[in-house]
Order: sequence, then C-alpha cells, then structure tokens
Amino acid sequence: MSSKFKTHSFATERLRLANRMASILACTLIPVLAHAQATGLTLNQALQIATTASASNKAAQASVVASTEASAKADQLPDPTLKVGLDNLPVTGRDKFSTTADFMTMRRIGIEQQWVSSDKRNARLEQSKRAVEAEEGTYLENVAKVREEAGKAWIAVLFTQRAAALYRLIEKEMGEDLGAAQAAHRGAKAAASDVLQAQLELAQGKDDTRKVEQELKSARIGLSRWLRIPVQLVADASPPMTKHVADVAVADLEKYHPMVLNARRAVTLADADTTVAAKERNPDWSFEAGFAQRGSQYSNMISFGISIPLAVNRAQRQDRDVAEKSAMGTKARLRYEDAVLEQQAQIQMLSADLDSLKERIAQLKSDLLPPASEQVALAVAAYRSNGGTLTAVFKAKRTLLEKQLQINELEKAAATTWAKLELHVIPHDMPNAAGSEQ
Repeated sequence: MSSKFKTHSFATERLRLANRMASILACTLIPVLAHAQATGLTLNQALQIATTASASNKAAQASVVASTEASAKADQLPDPTLKVGLDNLPVTGRDKFSTTADFMTMRRIGIEQQWVSSDKRNARLEQSKRAVEAEEGTYLENVAKVREEAGKAWIAVLFTQRAAALYRLIEKEMGEDLGAAQAAHRGAKAAASDVLQAQLELAQGKDDTRKVEQELKSARIGLSRWLRIPVQLVADASPPMTKHVADVAVADLEKYHPMVLNARRAVTLADADTTVAAKERNPDWSFEAGFAQRGSQYSNMISFGISIPLAVNRAQRQDRDVAEKSAMGTKARLRYEDAVLEQQAQIQMLSADLDSLKERIAQLKSDLLPPASEQVALAVAAYRSNGGTLTAVFKAKRTLLEKQLQINELEKAAATTWAKLELHVIPHDMPNAAGSEQ
C-alpha cells in the first residue's frame, strides 16, 4: 500500500473517529448536565462542555482534516496527459479530407508525463506536513481561547450569584427590621421616622436585588453562549487560584501557549516554503511517447520526445521566488521572537496582578470584615437596649454589605486574572497528540 493511500485513509479515519468521539462525549455529558442542573455546574464541567460544543473548534478540526487530505497528494507526480490528434490532413485536391490517401497523413495517439524529481516532491511533502501542523496550531489556539472565555463566563456567574445572595440576605433582614419597627411604633416604642427610614432602606434593598438579578441573568446568558445550553446555577466553589504557567521556562512556552506555538510553526512552514522555492529553480522535464497510424500502404510510426523548460531569466524569476520566501522566513522568526517576549510580559503582569489581588483580599478579610461585623452587632445591641437608633443599625448593615461586595468584586477580579493566566493554555496532552499524527 502506498504512503499516499495510507495518509488519505488516516485522515478519513481521523474524521470518523472525531465524529464518534463527539457522539460518545455528548452521551457522557447528558448525566453530567442533569447532575449539574441540581447541584451547580463546576468549572471543569463548564470547560469540558465548552470545548466539546464549540462550533469554532469543530471548524478548526475540519480545517486540519482538509489540510491533511491536501497533504496526501503533495509528493505525487502530476497526472499523465493523453494526446490524440490528426496530422497533415489534406484540405485541397483529389485527396482532400482523406485520412489514408496521403503518406504524410497520420492518426496520432500518445501520452505525456511531467516528471518531478524526488527531491522536489519530498520538499513539497515536507511543506504540506508543516502546513498541517500550522492548521493544528490554529486549532489548539482556538481551544485555548474557548477554554479561557468559558472560564471567565463561569466566574462571572459565580461571583454574581454570591453578590445576589448578599443582596437578598440584606433585603430579608431589612424586611424583618421594618416589621419590628412597625410593631414598636404601634406600641409607642419607636418613632415614625424609624418606620420611614426602614421603608426607605427596604425599597433601596429591593432595587439593589432586582439590579443584581438582572446582572446574574446577563452573566448566565454569557455562559450559555459558550456552553450552548441554558445554565441556571454554577457550583459555589472558587477556582484554585494556583499558578503553574508563571513557572514555565521560556524554552517551554511553545508547549503551553498557543500564540508562541503558532509562531514557531509559522517559522517551520516558512522554512519549508523556502526549500520548495529553491527546488523549483530546476524546471520539470516532460516525457512524451506517441504512435502514429497512416494508410495501409504506408508504414506506421512511433515517436519519443522530451520537453525541457528553459530558465532564461532565472535571476529575475526563480531567484526572486527564493528571495521572497526567505524574507518571509525572516518575518516569521522576528514574529516568533516578539510572541515570546509578549507572552513573557503577559505572564509576568498577570502573575503580579494575581498576587496583588490575593494579598488585598486577605488583608480586607482580616482587617475590614471583623470591625464591620462588630459594628453591626454593637448597633443592634444598642438599638435593642434603647441606646441607639434604627438608622444606625441600617447604616452599619449597609456598610458591612458594601465591604462584603467589595471583597466579592476583588475575588472576581482575582479569579478572572487567574483564568487569563492559567486557562489560555494548550491542554497538556494536545500538542503531543498533534505531533504524533504527522
């Protein structure tokens, strides 16, 4: 079996396997989704579903398969050319339009084959393999993008859920405070101003709750865009916030970061293009053999021929092609260097931002929340002993809510930063799998 046929069969089988895996994965996710609707969708489940459901991932996979199919023919010879014709047919005189009367008239059939050297065909095959790798790099980059965006959308839902829970709790407490104030006012133990203040605070609390519920609805829509299924609840568990990418050596960046991987594969593809252009400086020869049949009274004839293109201006044509591809190789290398520097800077900035946010969160939780909680307890105790006002209670509770929301926003920012740092990477098994397929 020829290598071309094997490659073609592999690509076809690969597409079938991808379709089967998608079907199996879809069946596997059904119980996962059912469980998630009851207990909340976890981050890992969201990433898995988004990667499987993404139409852009499937499109990128199809592009890889298409490139693989094209690669199967890269080292093949061109199709031979069948030649038929009629030579030296008389058009005047007594023998006009006769194909047998004149000894020069010949019915001709032949075949022509363009011959491409094995070096040139091997160079084209190598170029096609590098093109497949470039398409796979695009696919991996798309996977990383989908994972990051789905992760950020999941994080948005999580922390908006938490904010909504805080607003609902304060609204419930304000409703209880209003009921207590109204009862105290009826018993002449509270002023009418306390009742009015409670009503104002409750109205504000209800409006805050409606606002955050709308934000939660929008966040759910954003997550559903990546999962392609409606999501009502995500699991109330923060991401691990541990850093791995920040410790990756520069030499290993292209193993984990799709932008660097793509830049490296662009270099190898440009080098392959340059090699092909250099091989194309030597023209392809064509070989021809033909059989000519004449009238029965004359001898039949065979002929052979070779066609050799003449590179009469190689310096301005073929050499220009080589120079062009070489310049594109230089461009690819410079872009690779820039991609490495950009990714290094991005990792350092995100890592520093994450460290800073985690420090601020820890400090606020230790220095801000305890005094705010104690202030609420003191205000409630003072009000119950007739030593304080209900307004002071509302103010203390509002202050505590603001501090809790501030920490919640910081935690959301930290989780989003972590997602940008840790999720926009290639899943560790994917580059090796891609390389092994070549």
